[in-house]
Order: sequence, then structure tokens, then C-alpha cells
Amino acid sequence: MLKHSTIPLDRAWNTWSTRPAEMVFLPLGVRITPVLYSTRSRTVSLIEPRRDSVRLGRHRIDGSVIELETEHSGTTIALSSTKTTAFAFRGSWNGAQSGEWGLRFWVTIAISAEGGEPVRFDEKQGVALVKVGTRFVAVVTGEAPVQVTGHATIDDLRADFEANGYFHLASRSTEAPVLALRFNLEMMRRGAHAAAAADSADLAIANARACLAADVQPAVAPAHTGDYAGALDAIRDVVAWNTVWDETNARPYTAVTRIWNLGKFAVWYNDQTFAALLAGMFDADLARENMAVALAGATPQGNIACIVTSNDAWVDRTQAPHGALVAWLLYQRTGERSILEASYTALARNQRWWRSHRDPDATGLVSCGTSDVGEGLYKGTAFGARNETGMDNSATHDEAVYQPETRTLSTFDLGVNCALALDAEMLSHMASVLGHHDDAREFTEAAARSRALISEQLWDSERKIFANRQRKGGFVRSLSPTSFYPLLCGAATQEQASRLLEHLKDEKTFAGPYPLPNATRDDPAFADNVYWRGRIWPNVNYMVWLGLRRYGFLAEAKTLADQSHGLFMQSWEGRRIAAENYNATTGEPLDQGDTDPFYIWAALLPLMAVGEVVDFNPWSGWTLSNSGRDVTLGPMLSPAGKIDVSIAAGVMSLRRNGRPFLTTTLRTTLSGIAIADAYFSCVIGPLDAPGSLSFPGIAANMVVSVLIDGKDQACSGSEGLQIEFSGSKASRRLDVYFRAVAGTV
Repeated sequence: MLKHSTIPLDRAWNTWSTRPAEMVFLPLGVRITPVLYSTRSRTVSLIEPRRDSVRLGRHRIDGSVIELETEHSGTTIALSSTKTTAFAFRGSWNGAQSGEWGLRFWVTIAISAEGGEPVRFDEKQGVALVKVGTRFVAVVTGEAPVQVTGHATIDDLRADFEANGYFHLASRSTEAPVLALRFNLEMMRRGAHAAAAADSADLAIANARACLAADVQPAVAPAHTGDYAGALDAIRDVVAWNTVWDETNARPYTAVTRIWNLGKFAVWYNDQTFAALLAGMFDADLARENMAVALAGATPQGNIACIVTSNDAWVDRTQAPHGALVAWLLYQRTGERSILEASYTALARNQRWWRSHRDPDATGLVSCGTSDVGEGLYKGTAFGARNETGMDNSATHDEAVYQPETRTLSTFDLGVNCALALDAEMLSHMASVLGHHDDAREFTEAAARSRALISEQLWDSERKIFANRQRKGGFVRSLSPTSFYPLLCGAATQEQASRLLEHLKDEKTFAGPYPLPNATRDDPAFADNVYWRGRIWPNVNYMVWLGLRRYGFLAEAKTLADQSHGLFMQSWEGRRIAAENYNATTGEPLDQGDTDPFYIWAALLPLMAVGEVVDFNPWSGWTLSNSGRDVTLGPMLSPAGKIDVSIAAGVMSLRRNGRPFLTTTLRTTLSGIAIADAYFSCVIGPLDAPGSLSFPGIAANMVVSVLIDGKDQACSGSEGLQIEFSGSKASRRLDVYFRAVAGTV
């Protein structure tokens, strides 16, 4: 009987637990756990980031390649695993640096099963075997273990080592719920083991031995080289390492971090949607799973809970509504309507809840609050109300007063109102696709009204910037990067947008080598350097970048992407830190104790860099930008399948599902890209110089028609279709219709 039958097969063996070196075959609940013991300190490490020094390396989403390094009592061990099939993996260790005599440092491979099924060791065959239901998992090792011990639990194994050391024989056993295969670094400085699942014991053993003998060390090519090198690789690794199994709710999800958590699981609404966005670059199933987890917090009242953990549920409040933006971006990237269908109802209810529960004066603008429902921590307090912004201790809240009679803060929050306007706009797109035409009109009108009110009432004409404002009074003094969010939701007039660019470039406030501080540099709160008082937050930088791109401020967006990528790589390369937030003066992430070192939304910083080459956004659709700078990027998901993009010597190439599809010398951006079996279209940006766009493998005689701005265009090429373009200051639309031939597109 399978314990967890809904996991895609290619992800079945993976790092599902909070112990990143532990491989779990989730369908059977079988765990292979490396355990380290140091005689020098008489301590055991289960390689847990919350307790131990762990450097997380490469990690494919499907677990086909996993690498990490850990240090215990002065000894450094490198561990890795690779899969030969979906049912078998090979693990290895290498004692990279010794802190004591190798005889006294032990590497143990512990085998256990979730249901407590006994694990047996066959000394003659040198095989550990566990039967779960009708299926078997076999574990073999490169060399025979020095000894095999049995224990009731992993904690008992730890206790045995720490109480009795390694020179102890009383725990020897060939059958136990936890069987420990013990090795030491003097005799096996390098070691290997393999595990395989099968429907008979003999087949499991044979497959495990074959996997061990294969010694597969796949050459994993970097996903991203050249311009913005390492950005896509970093996103993949951050997503993969943070993807774990929620035992309480029996579901996979990408946690905010595998290092810090509140209880057995913890889900913040916004953080979880960002996890879905990032996962969607590689795996549509994982993106869908993360959106389902985020929206599982939907309440009977209509809002989506701010946070749900195994200990608490903040159903009295929510977070800024970014869910519809993420759902729409995932739809654009994957082309999967099912993502919209699964998300729409909860997101639409949440949008309406905001407008009916957080607008006490019926002004059309909302304030943050905490409703009289549930039993969540901080319910009915000013801090609880501030949680809805996600910017809990921001200086923009310093002048906000909690009003018990309305259960809201006294201020209109700029960031939340912009998020609500954008959410309504995205919901209108979703409703149109799903055929909910009355809803589409409702949300279009709601978005337009919100944009007008933001532009008119939240624009401080004296400071020439958007800001929070008292519902019945003036503007608050402190600012944050949410002052740029009206670009994101389309609320800023062109004059207002131009003024915002001046603030963006002002080094006294937001500019500098490390942007964007979440308190302006001239605000007394900036010096606090605690959470939202002065530090840089990746999710905020990403939102501002999106807004700049929406308004066509591409140079400013690129500068922000460049600086954000540099900020991220400063602590990622070498240290492998992906931080929750960063110091805005030094770029250091761990200069104070309130920053998690491996947080999911840190990957939004390199996402901006990837987006400067390949992007999906609500206003330009799928875009490819040829900067002329060399780059290789991929594979990643697109509506046309898995794609790889490269630029070499000024020529940009797109491979679709491993096959060449398009090349171009055009030094510009292709936007609104659509690819079907017999159709291609895009908008070609302004061109400073002539160039061509070609389709390798599609000969001219396969072409039905080529249209530029609706007019027939001549084309050529016996080996592949080639279309020539002259220089132009205006954008042009290209439509190509061709006869689909199997294997060509």
C-alpha cells in the first residue's frame, strides 16, 4: 500500500524532510539518513541546518542531482546523490577535511520506514532490506560497513553514539526499525551507497547493485552562463532545497525556508504565491501544488488567511493581494488554463472581501485591519493590522493609529491599495479567459476606480511622490519603495511617473549601490537596520522592477535588475546564502539576527536578471531580449514547451523542446510571442539597424504567409525560413503561418 500516491514519479526520491541530506522515497515513506559522529566532541549531527553548519549546493527539482557540504566538529563532509532511474539513487560521501583522526569520525547510513516496518540486514549478501506493503527497498554499500546496529528511532541512534561512543558493540543488530550501517573516515574516507525500490526483494537488490555500479556522475551543465551568470541556477536550487513534505496535511510544498519554521508547517499567503511563481519556471506541477497550499488558507468570510501554521491561523487578517498576479504570470508561462480555474474562486472572493471589510468610510480606498474572527496571535491589535501589509515594523506605520471601532488602522496603505488595483486587473483577465464576463467587467471597473483614487488622493503634490495617508488627514512622513507601486498597477500619470524616476535615482532616499531600502536613507528609521526599517527586501525590488517595465522604463528596470543580481550574488557565490533581506549599506545579509539565510523569495532577485533576457508579464506577454551580450539560459518552461535561449556574437537563438526553432540578429526585444503548431507571432521592437529573423528547418515552401503589420512580406531560404527587417523607430507586428510538418516545430 502506497503511503503517498500523488507525488509525480520523477520526484518520488527527494530531500522531502527537514534534514537536507536525507533521501526519502515518499510513496513508501522509506528514509535513507546520513548521520555523523565525532569522538572529539562526542556529538552527533543529523545534518540539520537549524543546528548544524550546512552549505546547500546544486539541487535539481526532481532530485536527480543533489549536492551539499556540512561541517561537524572540524571535519568537513561533502555529500551527493544522483538518480539512475525514478526508483533508484546512488549516494556518496567524501571526507574533504579532517578535524580528528578518521577512525574516530563516523559516517552512518541509517535506513528506516515511516510506519516502523523492520529493516533487515543480510550479512552474506551485504544488503539492508525493508518491506513496505508489497514493495521492497534495498540498500547496498560500496564497502561492507564496519558494523551494523539497530535502534528504535533515529534519536535512539544519536543517544547511543553520544552515550557510548563508537567503541561499543551492545547495539549490534540485523533487524530493527532503524538499521544503522556504520563507517569511519580512516577506513572509508570516500564511500557510496545505493537504494532501489521494486516489487520483489531480488529485483530491489539487483537494481540497487546496478545503480551502485553505475557510479553515475552526470555532467550537469550550468543553466545560466554569460550575462547574469548563475541566476537561473540559483532560482532552481533555492526552490528545490525549500521544497519539503508537509506531514500534517500530507502535501508537498515549497516552504518559505527549510531552515526556520513555526511548528510542523507554516504558510504565509504572499510568500507561498511567490514560491509558486518561482517553481513555475521549471515545474508546472510544483507551481500548482504551491498555489493550492497558498489558497488553502481561504476562509468562509472571504479573505485568504495571512498565515496558517500547525500552531496558529491568522484568519482575522490577510496579506496584500498578489495572488491573481502570480496566477496570471503562471498561466502566461505554462499556458495551462487549469491554474486559473483552480485559483479563480478563492482569489475573486478575497478581492471582494477587501473592498467590503477594509473600507470603513466607503471611500474606495482600503486600510489594513484585523477582523473579529478566529483566535490568532495579535488579533485586534495595531501590530495585527499591520501584518496585512507584510511590512510589519515599517516606519510607514509609525503614524498609523489602530481604531477599535472600525478594527482598522487610521491610514490608507499605498502598497496594499496598489496591490488591490493590480489584483482586480489580473482577475479581469482571468475572468475573461474563464468566460465569467460579468465578473470581468466588475473587476475591470474596480481596477480603474482604484487607479484613479490612488492617483488623485495618494499623490503628495508637495513632495511629488506617492505616500500613505491618514483617512481623515494628511500624508505620513516616512516613505518606502511602495511609493513606486503605482507604476505596478498603472495608477501613475506620465507626469507622476517622471517624478517617481527622480526619486528612484536620488541617493539621499532610494538610490545607491544597494537598492531599494525599505526606509529612505534620510529617514531616522533607516539606521535601525531591523526588518522593514531600512533593509532591502527581494519581493519589493521585484515589484518595483515589474512596475518600471510596465511603464516602459526599461533602462531603469535594467539598472535595478543589475544591482539586485549583484546584491544576491555577493552572498550566494561561495557562501550560498539566499537571504530574506539585506543590509542596504553593505549588502550583507547576516549582519543582524533577524534574517533567514535561505528564504524562498530571495530568488526573486535573480528572477529579475533572467527576466532581462526571457520574461513573461501581463503587459508585454512572453518577451525575448537580444542585448548582444553572450548568454546561455535554460531549460525553463514556456507555453511552447521547454525552451533554451542563447546569445552568441549578437545572434539570439531559441530552442524548443531541445530543437532549434528561431534565430535572430535583431538587436531588440520580441514581445507578445505566441507559438503554435503552424503559427508564430510577436511584436518586434524598434531597430537601430537592419537584421533578420530565421526559422531553421522551416523551408520557404512550407510557409503559407508572412505578414508584417498585416501586409504580405517576401521571405527566402531553402534550408530555413529567413525574414529580413530594415531599421525602424516604430515597433512592428510579425505573423507567420506555415504548414506544420511532424518534427519541425
